[in-house]
Parts: sequence; structure tokens; C-alpha cells
Amino acid sequence: MPFVVVYDACVLYPAPLRDLLVRLGRTGLCQVKWTRQILDECFRNIAAQRPDLAPEKLLRSRELLEQAILDVHVSGHESLIDGLTGLPDPDDRHVVAAAIRCGAQVIVTFNLKDFPNAVLARYGMEAQHPDDFVRDLIDLDAATVTQVVRAQAAALKNPPRTLSEVVERLRDQGLTVSASMLEETLGI
Repeated sequence: MPFVVVYDACVLYPAPLRDLLVRLGRTGLCQVKWTRQILDECFRNIAAQRPDLAPEKLLRSRELLEQAILDVHVSGHESLIDGLTGLPDPDDRHVVAAAIRCGAQVIVTFNLKDFPNAVLARYGMEAQHPDDFVRDLIDLDAATVTQVVRAQAAALKNPPRTLSEVVERLRDQGLTVSASMLEETLGI
């Protein structure tokens, strides 16, 4: 059975990274989870930062995201939120509560300081930067991850992107080690 991960809103915000993470979640290498509250936060931030995007386009993107992975939604975690202590930002308790409810081993987030390992270890989980997460998946199954990145590049039509451009955009979004590993395994 694959390990369970919860994606925090911040890693779903940048479209190229979101695309990669969703595609990886569809491979079976891990079981991806999130909550409606995580998606609310993600799309609220996208709308605030990208007022040029039409609300109906954002709604369509969210609908596609919600349909992209089977059994992705966590529910029933709300009762755990108030009992969680030790997190620097109380607004992140819902993410940890969701991770507890679904038995996640990893929370994938850019905000590592908001998810101290000392707190998460109580629940048998850890926070990972998306670069570490993708690197670990490459170590686990490089062929599958490179196939995912090839498919991601092939799917981009407007505008089209080369494999090298896709990897470079992932590097720009913080996947520096993973991008170097992908360049090596992809031969670019």
C-alpha cells in the first residue's frame, strides 16, 4: 500500500508544480489527500494574486483538480482541530488534523517552519518541502517520475513547452535538487 501524503495549499498554488504533484498522485507511488478547506485557501490565494484570471476559469480549474485523483478528499477531521497544540500558526491546524484523520506520513509544504517535526512526530508524520518529496519519489521510482514529467511537457499546448522548459519551471518553483535529478534521468 502506498504511503499517504497531504498536500498543503501552498504547493497547489503554482500551476506547474500543482500539475506535477497531481500527476504524481495519479501514479500510485503515493496516496494524495487534501481537504476542501485546503483547496479554498489555494484558490483564494490564486484569485488574490492573479486578478487577471476569470472566476469561471478558476472554478473550472478547481473542479478539474477535485476530479483528478480518486478518493482525495479528507473529511471528519474538524473535530480534531481544537485539540492540536504546538503549531506556530493556529490556521495550519486543519492541515495537521486532516493528516491525522487520513493516516498521512507526510505533509508536503513550502512552510516547513509552520509544521515543526517535534509536533508532527507525535502523530507519526513529517513535513517535507516539495523538492524533498519529489526527490524521494525519484529515488523510489525514477522511471515513473520521468514518465510523468514527459507527459506533463507533452500535455502543454498553449503555450507548448519543451521538456527542458518544464524542468526549468519546476526549478524556478523551488525544486532545485529534483530538477537536477530529472535533467540527468531525462538526458537533458
